[in-house]
Amino acid sequence: MMKIRPIKTEADYKEALSEINQLWGAEVDTPRGDKLDVLLTLVEAYEDKHHAINPPDPVEAIKFRMEQLSLSRKDLESSIGSRGRVSEILNRKRDLSLKMIRQLHHNYNIPLESLIGDPHANS
Repeated sequence: MMKIRPIKTEADYKEALSEINQLWGAEVDTPRGDKLDVLLTLVEAYEDKHHAINPPDPVEAIKFRMEQLSLSRKDLESSIGSRGRVSEILNRKRDLSLKMIRQLHHNYNIPLESLIGDPHANS
């Protein structure tokens, strides 16, 4: 078994994952269970720092749902507003309002988590 130490490199990370795999299913409140808990915490911290997942992009979420449901830009007018407003949103010239977010979620079941992200973060 590996000694518990900070995960600083990708090799350390892979070694910790291997150890977690071997310890998986260990009983709680046993030395193996405690070691599993500590390793999971270390791996989570390393992943948060080095393998962070960017928040979803609202515009891409809308475009994805449009494709899934074969929606046109005109279809979005009931949720977003005028043709010009739809264009501004899809071209990242205007942010979604709370009312738009609610309407898109209600009308097209786009997850709220996807609609509240930063539309400029991935552009």
